[in-house]
Amino acid sequence: MATSSSNGDLSSSEKSDNKGMMWELDRDLDQPIDEATGRLHTMYREKKFSTIMLCRLAFQSLGVVFGDLGTSPLYVFNNVFPDGVKDKEDIVGALSLIIYSLTLVPLIKYVLIVLRANDNGQGGTFALYSLLCRHAKISSIPNQHKTDERLTTYSRQTYDENSLPAKIKKFMEANSFTKNAILTLVLVGTCMAVGDSILTPAISVLSASGGMKVEFPKMSNDWVVIVSVVILIGLFNLQHFGTEKVSRLFAPIVLLWFLLIGTVGAINLWKYDSTVIKAFNPANIYLYFKRGSYNWTSLGGIMLSITGTEALFADLCHFPVLAIQIAFAVIVFPCLLLAYTGQAAYISSNTDHVSDAFYRSIPDSIFWPVFVIATAAAVVASQATISATFSLIKQAVAMGCFPRVKVVHTSQEHLGQIYIPEINWLLLGLCIAVTAGFKKETMIANAYGTAVVIVMLVTTFLMVPIMFLVWRSHWFIVFLFTGFSLLVELTYFSAVILKVDQGGWVPLVIASSFLIIMYTWHYGTLKRFECEIQTKVSVAWILGLGPSLGLVRVPGIGFVYTELASGVPHIFSHLITNLPAVHSVVVFVCVKCLPVYTVPAEERILVKRIGPKNFHIFRCVVRYGYKDVHKKDDNFETMLYNGIVRFVTCEGMIEFGGYSDSEEYNTVTSSIDGEILPGEKELVHRRGSLLIPPVQANHFSIETTDEIEFLNICKDAGMVHILGNTVVRSRRDSNMVKKVAIDYLYAFLRRLCRENSVMLYLPHESLLNVGQIFYV
Repeated sequence: MATSSSNGDLSSSEKSDNKGMMWELDRDLDQPIDEATGRLHTMYREKKFSTIMLCRLAFQSLGVVFGDLGTSPLYVFNNVFPDGVKDKEDIVGALSLIIYSLTLVPLIKYVLIVLRANDNGQGGTFALYSLLCRHAKISSIPNQHKTDERLTTYSRQTYDENSLPAKIKKFMEANSFTKNAILTLVLVGTCMAVGDSILTPAISVLSASGGMKVEFPKMSNDWVVIVSVVILIGLFNLQHFGTEKVSRLFAPIVLLWFLLIGTVGAINLWKYDSTVIKAFNPANIYLYFKRGSYNWTSLGGIMLSITGTEALFADLCHFPVLAIQIAFAVIVFPCLLLAYTGQAAYISSNTDHVSDAFYRSIPDSIFWPVFVIATAAAVVASQATISATFSLIKQAVAMGCFPRVKVVHTSQEHLGQIYIPEINWLLLGLCIAVTAGFKKETMIANAYGTAVVIVMLVTTFLMVPIMFLVWRSHWFIVFLFTGFSLLVELTYFSAVILKVDQGGWVPLVIASSFLIIMYTWHYGTLKRFECEIQTKVSVAWILGLGPSLGLVRVPGIGFVYTELASGVPHIFSHLITNLPAVHSVVVFVCVKCLPVYTVPAEERILVKRIGPKNFHIFRCVVRYGYKDVHKKDDNFETMLYNGIVRFVTCEGMIEFGGYSDSEEYNTVTSSIDGEILPGEKELVHRRGSLLIPPVQANHFSIETTDEIEFLNICKDAGMVHILGNTVVRSRRDSNMVKKVAIDYLYAFLRRLCRENSVMLYLPHESLLNVGQIFYV
């Protein structure tokens, strides 16, 4: 350009002026992409259900949500008293702790409070994190734009500048340490939940299978382990079928299980020792601890009575909150209280049977039916945690916190039912290792308790900013919730941490391994994004090359994939400086995940034009939620092309006067890059679809018709997908930790993970990889 050739004769002030003019030109040419669908109502409202439908959903939730919590009576008392009962009053004290633990944690904390902190009906640690990312800019990968806030699934609050939530939001956004701390907290909770999914099948199936030793006392424990391993292998081999085909059996099995343990508990309470009912007096908790320090360490066993509580929140996506609340209040809570009270009554009269109290308290006439139902309930409980792990890993992949893995959609009706082969076989191997390695549920129980209490603590800490920013709760209410939650959970944590050397180390090792993988992958992904930002090319420079870009424009469409939603990626400038030709139509494609659970199909693609029409350059942003799955039957290539054609069509209708200047149809004029210029009226849309008057729907300018015909010709000539094979390496002066993380661990994970082209199901014969190396 002429300006650059005369820079040597310009004064410093003139240089500054020219630099400013170039910056303004680039800003005007490549403004952040605006949404084609306009502003829509964004606040989520839970659907209203009839009473009959609510009861039906409450029944169905039993099989998905409460299996883990319901199988806890199989192994609680034998882990509370692993060395036998020394004082009968300890039975009453332990029962009192179980009763009030069930009341405070599952009932009050989760069912009444935490379930309300859902992300458009989604639960779990990543759901809480996505809520926070929408209400405060704490995402470490800053690829969001204001247009994303107009999605129908995007909801957030606004605050008064001087309010406490506004100050907390400002603090979280300004402090990088706080952002990293929240991300690390979420990853720790996720990793512990993965550990939970390994330990739940192990302890549930092993405890259920252990009932055989009651009928066959001489049976070796090795046979119990073998039977458990066989059941686990069968369970994990069935995962690829999905839960849809067998889920109809889950609810009846778990309902029958709850009614069974509740009825047996009531019979045992009446038959053996009804005086244990005094455990409902909380004073027995104080007396229990007063009798000896040993009772403090038994808290690890008592905590097993509330394991599975985190599944209430993690599996929320399948059912409305009210249905889960009804199921817990009407069926689960009363039956669990009867089951534990009945077992306590039986143990009070048979203290030497505490090691297998559950099966010994079953009447002989129904022992084998109960054994079969118990085993089935253990399988259901395991299935729920395995499915939750698949969902967590999928969310972690979407948020850039886990290597890309194969995700199989197993249901045409339910968005959340997925299967991940690599994770499935990894979980199976670890489950078998834990089951065969420990052989007894006591050691597994110690590990199980450690994982569960840490997940609960993570939920408590994440609820603090949620209550301030999302609910706008008064600080005193937040203080009460946090104080009481930490009082209970830290008490349990102090007990389970004492058993680290007795099996509690297992979830810590598993979680630490997953945490290293997740954090390393996220760190490498962040560095790659930063490199793309720093090396992106000015749109003004590209347009300065002219319509031909200084090259031969050959027929065809070139899709250039980038992490950027604005600017020209470095791989494209690298491509056009090394090749003599480029496609007639160039489309910069940015595929990104937003902190929402799903993006409706009609709002998924945003398209804009870069430069004048004769350049034939477009930008296409494809948005997904963390629950959305790229299915093989979705033709991604066709979806991109159709989005561009629709954009050109709508643009032509606007220019041709296809919209009347009224309240319902406002006119908008596209600028040089397809953006709405300041002062122009915003296009009105409804339900995410463009409102096109039917009378004038076929009225286009000749120029628009020619461009659509040109696009069709280019499509027939061929479409090529250009992906950047970016490799990041540490600098020579980097410290040893960074070198190991980037050059070895991240590089190793990149070789193992699936390519973007495979994840998007792009045709292999149309791929072109452009390699580049960045040093960070």
